[in-house]
Amino acid sequence: MKRINLALQGGGAHGAFTWGVLDRLLQEEDVEVAAISGTSAGALNGAALKAGMIEGGRQGARDRLDWLWQEVGARPDLHLPQWMLPFSLSDLSRSLEYSWPVMAADAWSRAVSPYAYGPFYSNPLRPIVTQFDFDKVCAEGGSGPCLFICATRVRNGKVRVFKDSEISTDAILASACLPTLFQAVEVDDAETGQREAFWDGGYTGNPALFPLFNPSLPDDIVIININPLERTELPRTAQAIQNRINEISFNSSLLRELRAIEFVQRLLNDGTLSTDQKSRVLVHMVADDALMNELSVATKLVPTPYTLARLKAAGQLAADGFLAQSKQHLNVRSSVDLVEMFQ
Repeated sequence: MKRINLALQGGGAHGAFTWGVLDRLLQEEDVEVAAISGTSAGALNGAALKAGMIEGGRQGARDRLDWLWQEVGARPDLHLPQWMLPFSLSDLSRSLEYSWPVMAADAWSRAVSPYAYGPFYSNPLRPIVTQFDFDKVCAEGGSGPCLFICATRVRNGKVRVFKDSEISTDAILASACLPTLFQAVEVDDAETGQREAFWDGGYTGNPALFPLFNPSLPDDIVIININPLERTELPRTAQAIQNRINEISFNSSLLRELRAIEFVQRLLNDGTLSTDQKSRVLVHMVADDALMNELSVATKLVPTPYTLARLKAAGQLAADGFLAQSKQHLNVRSSVDLVEMFQ
């Protein structure tokens, strides 16, 4: 049995790519998920996987993930009408970027605070998230993988990792709270002893890896990356520039942690540190940067069923490639060359 930890990035509707990856990994009977750290869409995916695993094992987890993304695709207040279905994903992305509804919504979000809606405000994700059985999902010492949910504390800008009984509807909504779209989610914070407001966890941990550095957990961290690390073309349009700023911002915390891991691994390799002082982290990554380079923030915000289905299929295909090339490396060595990544 190969035991792994999962690190699930946030990225709006692009989290359907992670859905596909998880669906494929759950079919591998000799791969066990020991822990999950998730942010935003990654938090939703992680909660769905754990809830389903508790309810019905691997197939239950797959069914619960299917249910989650069917609910997201069915919410009329989360997307625009599906009038572009004949296009490819890249064509759809470009069409959405320059469509007047998306441009108007973007301009509106920059000029109008979500607090301006007063009593008419509602978070469209709440009806979905409230359907998770948190008494089972978040019970301390319960079954299923350990689950860590990342959010950003507004007051001091620090990452907040919710775990066990701390995880609730509000904790998951906090992890997915883009401040230009949603009102901050307020939670009684046991760490500070006061009621705190939280924004999207992607600003400080997308996702946070450090909760997975635990002696009781395996050394392997499989990162499911949905924000491309590289774009070869220089963004020149206003939409492309804003999109790349978004990607860089939401990758920065992950890259900082990976650089720290690479530094510690070098100290372990040259004998400066011993494995008694620091554990050896084995890093793996499942991604499709070529596909994500064709998409934009517009497809993150407009989760049509067509887009979600295509992203799920892409995730399944990426997981197939990962398993074919790197499954043998699990619990043995990293399949990501961190030295090369940071040269």
